[in-house]
Amino acid sequence: MNERNFNFLTNQLKYTGFGEGLQTDLKVQILKDKPEFTLSHQTRFGRDQMQSELYFKRSSQSDLYFFNRFTSTLNKQDQNHRISHIFYNNKQTGNITLKEAYNLLDGRAVNKDLLSQEGKLYVAWLQLDFKQTTPNGNYKMDHFNQRYGFEMEKAVSALPIKELSNQLERSRLFASLQKGNRQAVHFLENGREHRFFIEVNPRFKAVIVFDENENRVFRGQQMKNEQASGLKENIQIKSDKIPEINIPKPGNRKGLSM
Repeated sequence: MNERNFNFLTNQLKYTGFGEGLQTDLKVQILKDKPEFTLSHQTRFGRDQMQSELYFKRSSQSDLYFFNRFTSTLNKQDQNHRISHIFYNNKQTGNITLKEAYNLLDGRAVNKDLLSQEGKLYVAWLQLDFKQTTPNGNYKMDHFNQRYGFEMEKAVSALPIKELSNQLERSRLFASLQKGNRQAVHFLENGREHRFFIEVNPRFKAVIVFDENENRVFRGQQMKNEQASGLKENIQIKSDKIPEINIPKPGNRKGLSM
């Protein structure tokens, strides 16, 4: 077994978010000297379950194995169907991590450094389009670069968020949103704090606000009595133009091809 290759793969698994629990299975499969093999992984994000199949293939010109792609399937607790997508490990597609894959499958966007076909680096938001599929059965991955016009920091800064007043917390908030997370924040209004959750939607150039129970706040929705009307106005950020994300049900798309 090529020890250097094994160490490289274990580090790749770790930094892609699959941890260190697959090392033994990885070694067993490499020692079998098969041209290709798969490993299975399961985890939970909150109440949601993620199942992944990781694909490894040996080079036709050496004994090196490569971790080229993984298929993740999201099973949300409050829904009776699953959604799957193949994520490829290369600079053109952004080297998506497991947590980022979860966020994408859950309808959110992630901000990645990408490599164009001409070999130039650029930054873009990635977001799945659940209404369109590619020939291999994947969902279409939309790219929103700087020319698209979504300025995350400007959009978030328009909200009365307490964490924005501290440089460290501000940086952490922006970094979390760029990874596609739905982030807890505190809104300030007349000296009082109110807990909300926010996420960004580059497709609609918007920040989406959720209440403390993670129910989406709509324009004109009646808020709790103790929340001031000024705060109510502040959270109306294009929410009337953003449709609910409908995760496809079985039978509404082609099967995944490997």
